[in-house]
Amino acid sequence: MTWKIVADSSCDFKQLDQLAPDTTFERVPLTIQIGNNIFVDDEGLDIPQMMETMYQTSAAAGSSCPSPEAFLQAYRGADQVFVVTITGTLSGSHNSARLGMEMLREENPNIKIHLIDSLSAGGEVDLLVMELNRLIAQGLSFEEIVEKIRTYQERTKLLFILAKVDNLVKNGRLSKLVGAVVGLLNIRMVGEASHEGRLELLQKARGQKKAILAGVEEMLKAGYQGGKVLIAHSNNEKLAQQLSEKIRETFPQADVSYLPTSGLCSFYAEDGGVLLGYEI
Repeated sequence: MTWKIVADSSCDFKQLDQLAPDTTFERVPLTIQIGNNIFVDDEGLDIPQMMETMYQTSAAAGSSCPSPEAFLQAYRGADQVFVVTITGTLSGSHNSARLGMEMLREENPNIKIHLIDSLSAGGEVDLLVMELNRLIAQGLSFEEIVEKIRTYQERTKLLFILAKVDNLVKNGRLSKLVGAVVGLLNIRMVGEASHEGRLELLQKARGQKKAILAGVEEMLKAGYQGGKVLIAHSNNEKLAQQLSEKIRETFPQADVSYLPTSGLCSFYAEDGGVLLGYEI
């Protein structure tokens, strides 16, 4: 039996190290449109160029989800498939993945496929993908993995720290006044993904040091007790390192790692932001 893990580009991994036996990983890219420029979030994307283009233009920017056919193509080639997408409340990617799944079942009624709405993005999506690979490697059945990944998702969360909100202002999700305050007063926005998959603001902190303290404080409030942490950072490895150190001050044995954000997550987190996934 062969396995496949499929994720859209809300997952920051371009490839998975130490894949489980008989398992492949495939990433389905979203596209980002900035003015007349279209960027495909695949392995060839020049993220710094995309971000420079975004900050140089006053035009609104947005993302477009993959087609159902793109997901269908990614699903093919395995007997058992797991799919993880960005929260369905912010993108049509989950719906496209679902339509692609229905098309696959028409092609092959015996296929086993399970679709997961992460209700999140970035680091939390990354944790779900890693856990799927770990469960497959354990030799569990498809049905056992479905049950275990559902339970696992109930104890994962997403924390975000944003240093810039230009995109949110351009797209009308934040007022220009709030955007100006964030920029002029060195404010960081600290928040989380809600149980419904929406991004919710928890605190405003002035400066990076206070933002780190606020972020760890919110993790502890949510029930963090030293579980795995994966920090996806947008051009801010220093913040990822400082967060790692702060977490390990209280939980020295915590498994904390970090990696650069995908194009999509860079677009949403903006320059200097992080999307941190953690286990509670």
